[in-house]
Amino acid sequence: MSLLHRNNVQEAGKGQRAIIFAHGFGCDQNMWRFVAPAFEADFRTVLFDHVGAGRSDLGAYDPKKYASLQGYADDVLEIAKELDLKDAVFVGHSVSSMIGVLASIKQPEFFESLVMVGPSPRYINDDDYDGGFTESQIEELLSSLDDNHMGWSAAMAPGIMGNPDRPELAEELTNSFCRTDPEIAKQFARVTFMSDNRADLPNVPVRTLVLQCKDDIIAGEHVGEYVHQRLPRSELVILNATGHCPNLSAPEEVISAIKAFV
Repeated sequence: MSLLHRNNVQEAGKGQRAIIFAHGFGCDQNMWRFVAPAFEADFRTVLFDHVGAGRSDLGAYDPKKYASLQGYADDVLEIAKELDLKDAVFVGHSVSSMIGVLASIKQPEFFESLVMVGPSPRYINDDDYDGGFTESQIEELLSSLDDNHMGWSAAMAPGIMGNPDRPELAEELTNSFCRTDPEIAKQFARVTFMSDNRADLPNVPVRTLVLQCKDDIIAGEHVGEYVHQRLPRSELVILNATGHCPNLSAPEEVISAIKAFV
């Protein structure tokens, strides 16, 4: 089975340079449908699904490989090599921001820059670091997901999405969560919410744009500032958008910020 099938890789656009869009936990490439087309005139756009998500090959899921975010980063690098990408822009939402960090450190030749949308290098508080959650809160979250995947999805999606005046957005995120294979979702959630990539940030070799939303319960503004301060070559843009998924709730703002950066 080809790796392009494995990750359901989809290409469009006419540009010489590539821009890769990577989705977050519980989502798939469809979450970029309002953003990616805006770049097709100037870029070769590449969208894909992490193994276990969307229309990826579920049979390719290896619990050992994907026991850390590096396994997902290695997939990104394999896609980049297969497509012969050079100096690409990698746009990662949520956990995919850190996947992009790991990929750029391991093989920087594939990337010209990174765009991080709602990044967090660690979700759990630690000494003087405020990740937004205590360890017990994260364990409770993961336990709830283990016990009732569907119920967890319905309960968590509205808070993650924000924008309570637009319930259709929370409904879409709920449905996306519910489409994910429950067993894979449980493992990916644990890898995501227990990860710690703080030490990797200073090693990112490419310039980076950090896009931070207001009222984001998953990655607060202080987390975006933390990421910005520890990246060697970064810009921080605070969006007027609220919640954790501006690619759905405020796509025009995301498009504008990325275009100004690239």
